[in-house]
Amino acid sequence: MIKSQKSFLNEELGCLYLIPTPIGNLEDMTFRAVRILKEVDYIAAEDTRNTKKLCNHFEIQTPLVSYHEHNKEKAGLKLVEDLKRGLKVGLVSDAGMPCINDPGYELVKLCLEEGISVVPLPGANAALTSLISSGLPTDSFLYIGFLSRQKKDKKKQLEPLKGQRSTVILYESPHRLKETLHVILEVLGDRQIVLCRELTKKFEEFLRGTVSDAIDWATNEEVRGEFVVVLEGASEEDVKNNEECWWQELSINQHVDWYINEKNEKSKDAIKLVAKDRSLNKRDVYAEYHEI
Repeated sequence: MIKSQKSFLNEELGCLYLIPTPIGNLEDMTFRAVRILKEVDYIAAEDTRNTKKLCNHFEIQTPLVSYHEHNKEKAGLKLVEDLKRGLKVGLVSDAGMPCINDPGYELVKLCLEEGISVVPLPGANAALTSLISSGLPTDSFLYIGFLSRQKKDKKKQLEPLKGQRSTVILYESPHRLKETLHVILEVLGDRQIVLCRELTKKFEEFLRGTVSDAIDWATNEEVRGEFVVVLEGASEEDVKNNEECWWQELSINQHVDWYINEKNEKSKDAIKLVAKDRSLNKRDVYAEYHEI
């Protein structure tokens, strides 16, 4: 059954406000965000020290409490209890939109399970800011966030993107950028890419070119600042190649069995199809499949 939330029809109930904060330039704080931060009973912040600086700048005297990855379970339950008692709470992250790459979504889920209203405010977001300035298609995009730290895990995350037509958005730290670019080149090829750094700040910079161009830049220049990486989606040729190589994760035996089980082919015909797919001699496929 559909559950309706009419955000502003019952002001007596508790409410969780999701309040974006600037990603670099304090002028990007909205009038409404400042007002709500002044009106709520307290502010739940990813890092109270950072948020305190923001509050001081806008003369916000609302109390701060800590809510982050390491205390989310205990702090989240306390927040929900306060909200159930009718308090109003503002949730902020260090910068940008709450619930993106932080545990805010878990608090939202808890609130919704308890029938507590969750009201989002629009505002600064690094991913969308980078996308609209990239020059790459914006009609369809896939947000990935941070990739895993281990190279083999990065590869696993990028493999499914081979046939993805949408523009891809990643976050990366400066000391891992170069390795990530090499993995992108290895797995996805030399696509168009945009590296966005220091967004909205004095030294904002957009680096546009191919993945190999970006690797050359990262090799020869000092890599500083947090990066948003906007990557071109797969071309028609990439999609076609990916569809043609759907079997690449299968062993030869699994490949033959797939044709037998899924396409009802006889083993002799399945072996011929596998040999054609893999550009192999059918005798070699036969020997592999019937090896005892």
